[in-house]
Amino acid sequence: MARISPPTHYTRIVLAERPETNITPTTFRAETVPFDLKPGPGEIVVRVDWISLDPAMRGWLKDTRNYMPPVQIGAVMRSLGLCTVIEAGEGCKLLPGDLVSGRPGWTEYTVMREVEITQKIEIPPGAQLLDFLGPLGIAGGFTAYFGLLDVAKIKAGETLVVSGAAGHVGSLACQIGKLHGAKVIGIAGTDQKCRWLTEELKIDAALNYKSPSFHDDFRNVVGYLDVFFDNVGGDILDFALTRLNRGARITLCGAISQYNTLNPKGIVYYINLLIQRAKIEGFIVSDYVERYPEAFRELSKWISEGHIIRKYHIVEGLERAPEALPLLFTGDNTGKLYVPPFPLPSAPLGELIGPQSRSGF
Repeated sequence: MARISPPTHYTRIVLAERPETNITPTTFRAETVPFDLKPGPGEIVVRVDWISLDPAMRGWLKDTRNYMPPVQIGAVMRSLGLCTVIEAGEGCKLLPGDLVSGRPGWTEYTVMREVEITQKIEIPPGAQLLDFLGPLGIAGGFTAYFGLLDVAKIKAGETLVVSGAAGHVGSLACQIGKLHGAKVIGIAGTDQKCRWLTEELKIDAALNYKSPSFHDDFRNVVGYLDVFFDNVGGDILDFALTRLNRGARITLCGAISQYNTLNPKGIVYYINLLIQRAKIEGFIVSDYVERYPEAFRELSKWISEGHIIRKYHIVEGLERAPEALPLLFTGDNTGKLYVPPFPLPSAPLGELIGPQSRSGF
């Protein structure tokens, strides 16, 4: 690979103010700064090639207790990403030209500690580069894998309901559930998304929560559930608590309906957890860091066998990241949401990211 010549200046996007509810045009600020990045011992300088946008990022904007410290005012917005090493400091094993995944943030270039790199990227058979922020990444496949198999302990023949099923983690949870022999019902917000779930992902049924008949549809199609993999929270979670089989498990992966509100809704029907001897449990994927190789191995196998379909929504240009992030909360994205900071090459997108991907601009 040809050596990357550093620029004279680069752009980064920092947090300008904390949004009380929805992200606004004044939440973030773009800065163009001189390129003066030099790696110290154990550090690397990277070019950021792809940025991942994930619902958890909304929680990092709040100055409250969380599983990660909040992003500080004036700091580069935190995010996962895929990067190319352009310079390595003393003692580093990585070399210029290596592809890596980590948390570079919303910036074109940055310095990272080598020990904080999630992994050096070596693409397995049937996979593609973007899969390392998708089904082979911690905020995608690893989250669905551990949430469904370790927390929910899904079993063949059980009824699995997934909220936010057309989102990235939700769509992977649906597919992993099918691979383990469950009856899978997805919940999404448009008829188009529901058709994608049933026609392409081949799950058993999909329900549009915006339909006037949603609650009746849920009762008729689901009956009672064994596992509820929840990405949404709020009213849908509360209703699901009324439809529990004995010993049901509710896995709290996210609560995207509540992230932009000052007064999150609590649950009312929690008494059914007692009546049905059920349980509700939250988890954070980083709790499973020692088992990441297991998830990577299994997910790579499923990809190579053609069992995992993924859909990618791409919004091009670092400056568009602030306007792209709210798509996660309005339901205007389908599948995994990415931002490439630099213009994509002129080759057709399918040649860049693979035939199973889809794009939205």
